[in-house]
Amino acid sequence: MGAVRFGVGDLAQLRFAVSPLWETVASLRAAADPGRHAVHLPWIKQALTVREDRGELLARLAGFVPPAPRCPLSEIEEELALLAARPGPAGAPDAVLAWWRAAVRPHWPRIRAVLEADIAYRTRQLAEDGIQEVLARLHPEVRWTGDRLVSHGLPAGEARLDGTGITLVPSAFAARCRLLEGSGGTPPSLVYPARGVGTLWERHCGPGEGLARLLGRSRAGLLARTSSPATTTQLAVRTGLSPGAVSQHLAVLRDAGLVTGHRYGREVNYRATDMGLALLGDGDGRA
Repeated sequence: MGAVRFGVGDLAQLRFAVSPLWETVASLRAAADPGRHAVHLPWIKQALTVREDRGELLARLAGFVPPAPRCPLSEIEEELALLAARPGPAGAPDAVLAWWRAAVRPHWPRIRAVLEADIAYRTRQLAEDGIQEVLARLHPEVRWTGDRLVSHGLPAGEARLDGTGITLVPSAFAARCRLLEGSGGTPPSLVYPARGVGTLWERHCGPGEGLARLLGRSRAGLLARTSSPATTTQLAVRTGLSPGAVSQHLAVLRDAGLVTGHRYGREVNYRATDMGLALLGDGDGRA
């Protein structure tokens, strides 16, 4: 049983982040142990066909623990540049990049959408219930007691934040909570299993014909893809439409009250409103 002790200043500096570096390393280890990650079997079966040398990659990452992310929405290249500048296993950056390109990058928009949806849920929970409820409900194995976060997944003993704050990092491939040490002004991070991972590899049919006739096929398809947060660029990649066309359709959907946009860092994430979700879940309009 381990614990993390919070001070008032730490609660005031709580942040969220998405780490493609962590997800890449965790996904490689998940692929090496399918029995513990049955929810990812559809992806694992595909990933093992594109990189058969996963044993070699794992050997190069033996004992490697990714550093805490510095930015809320880091790109893999930024995290690898920082990784290359610090001591670690020889060849670790190259091993991570090889697995990222072959097995993770093709699915990253889908994975990232699940992680951003989790963050959107937690921030709404923060507004409605407060920070203690956010911390207490990160995972069934986590408990909030007084000023401490307690979990069997944390290192034995008690870690004190001492005013550094902490970054909460949702993960699609984490089986348990994990504490990543901070360094060089970067606060420590708590990695926790994200919500909605069970839907990650589901195949969704498109919007029903009734909804397509009502909104037009392109707009209905965009609405279906905003059931979890997505940017204009991500939606363009998923639909094959140009970014300009996506922006125009989103403007119409937003004016109709079917989607809403929220700025997160340098990007705007669009998500279906309750009305939009009701349309998607109605009869043959189910996404």
